[in-house]
Amino acid sequence: MSDREPPRRRVPGPARPSRPASAQRRPGPGGRPARRPAPGRPAAPRVIRLGSPRPRLRMVSLALTLVLLAFVVRLLQVQAVDASSYTAKAEQNRYVGQVLAAERGEITDRTGVAFATSEDAYDITADPTMFARPQLKIDDGPEQAAALLSPILGQDQATLVRKLRPQDRDLRYVKLAGRQTPQVWKQIRDLRSALSAKAETDRTTVNVLAGVFSVPSSKRVYPNGDLAAGILGWVNADGKGGGGVEQQLNATLAGKDGKIRYAQSGGRQVPTAGSTETPAVPGSDVELTIDRDIQWAAQNAITDQVEQSKADRGYVIVQDTRTGEILAMANSPGFDPNDLSKAHAADLGNPAVQDAYEPGSTAKVMSMAAVLEENAATPLTHVTVPNRLHRGDRLFQDDVDHATWYLTLNGVLAKSSNIGTILATGQLGRTQAETNRILYSYLRKFGIGSHTGLGFPGETKGILAAPGTWSTSQQYTIPFGQGMSLNALQAASVYSTIANGGVRVTPTLVRGARGPDGRFTPAHPPARSRVVSQKTAKALAQMLESVVDDEQGTGAKARIPGYRVAGKTGTANRVDPATGTYKGYTSSFAGFAPADNPRITVYCAIQNATEGSYFGGQICGPVFKQVMEFALKTLQVPPTGAKAANLPVSFTP
Repeated sequence: MSDREPPRRRVPGPARPSRPASAQRRPGPGGRPARRPAPGRPAAPRVIRLGSPRPRLRMVSLALTLVLLAFVVRLLQVQAVDASSYTAKAEQNRYVGQVLAAERGEITDRTGVAFATSEDAYDITADPTMFARPQLKIDDGPEQAAALLSPILGQDQATLVRKLRPQDRDLRYVKLAGRQTPQVWKQIRDLRSALSAKAETDRTTVNVLAGVFSVPSSKRVYPNGDLAAGILGWVNADGKGGGGVEQQLNATLAGKDGKIRYAQSGGRQVPTAGSTETPAVPGSDVELTIDRDIQWAAQNAITDQVEQSKADRGYVIVQDTRTGEILAMANSPGFDPNDLSKAHAADLGNPAVQDAYEPGSTAKVMSMAAVLEENAATPLTHVTVPNRLHRGDRLFQDDVDHATWYLTLNGVLAKSSNIGTILATGQLGRTQAETNRILYSYLRKFGIGSHTGLGFPGETKGILAAPGTWSTSQQYTIPFGQGMSLNALQAASVYSTIANGGVRVTPTLVRGARGPDGRFTPAHPPARSRVVSQKTAKALAQMLESVVDDEQGTGAKARIPGYRVAGKTGTANRVDPATGTYKGYTSSFAGFAPADNPRITVYCAIQNATEGSYFGGQICGPVFKQVMEFALKTLQVPPTGAKAANLPVSFTP
């Protein structure tokens, strides 16, 4: 192995220009040595040349062009081709509508005192779409919301869940509860605000009440509680009259609801998006003929007597004899329309016009009117009344056993003799069939078997069969008030007709209505019809005075010091509505005062008194007196001061 270094490898450098041979070497000694070749330089790096970018730019430009073209096509479709359909969908989702409830008119008495009014309330509503998972990010939004709302609204949770998760997933509006007090809405609003505030700081909290809202409404209020409830009725959950005047005049009282449509976002109105509104038209106020004070006196009196007698029910009617206006119509037991949950179904309504019953002896005045008007007898005509009377297949008797009575026609009415009434009406025709037809015609003139004209919901017209169908028994019981039926208002109207000189005035309950503009529109004047002559009516009034004033009369408990009172007692077998058979009694008293210049009619009836007396003169006479005295004082009716006729009751054979 040689110690010599390996020869160096020369790296070729750039070519230099060639020199002449003489210049490459210097000849001779002393000449300069030849110059060493310069060290080689590193080779230059290899340059990599890229391809042309133009093809790639063309591809990117083409892709962008296709994307932009797709956007343009879609934009043209949305804004031009399908613009109307998308606009409609946007409107549907963006805009919501609500009903603006009209304020219900008041019901007042004849002096303007409110019987029924309205106060601010809220309908609690919800947007079901705001309880779904896409909105709340949870699956049980309706359940959580229902659990919070149930105790506040007093509704079952399951019911609320069904409303908040309807089958129609696009439904945007449901009513959870109607006509809630401001306090109820405040509870919900405060709870919703608390959840919202907590959700801002705690991401685990979900405001499940964000979709609950309120719509201003009104709630019906009855300031006097159960006073006149049978007349007024009530308003149901839908805001419509459910009975009484509220139902009868619902169109007048309700007004006309309005509408509002506005843009919303997140369940809230967008103020800048505009809205369209049709204002609600308030209902008219209705003024009744009822006098609140007289109504109060009548209701207290009948309630006390029904409780004392442990009776099923009772009614009192007070009527202006000249105008036909009803001043009071009281029922017992009644109900409080402010809270129907505590009312019994049997007590709802207005039994004074809805109950049909056999009136008994108070109906004898119509039989006597027919006898006098047909000139079959006079108040002084002698009537011999035996202890028993055989007619048809029955043996008739009076309410007490007695020896033969020798009575005038006036005495027959004063002592309320059934037998005497049968004998007197038997003179109306030459045959019993003719007698039946004549008596029937007078009963019809007095309004029996027809609606009173009041137009009250559920009013009965009673039962009065055609005379050709009267049974053998009815031919003789109808003259003294059995075998036919009527309601309390019909009975009161009979006595008002006599008090008004024989002219029947259709009973009225409404004086008029006052519209939203404040203009009062009076009710149409009531119809009038003559039933008997003024002479007959005057004679009947004198005969009815004997019932109250004469010692032999049955109505002594109805006497009012200083006033002349005309009246009649009634005690009838009562048909039990549950069984259809006779059970118990209907006790009644009807009359008017002052007898010689009548102003007020009062009628009282009590059904099935079970404790104490059941005779009409004993339990209804005192009610009549109490109510009549109060009405005379309230209306400031003075005594006439004239002396009574004192017609004879009996005669000496």
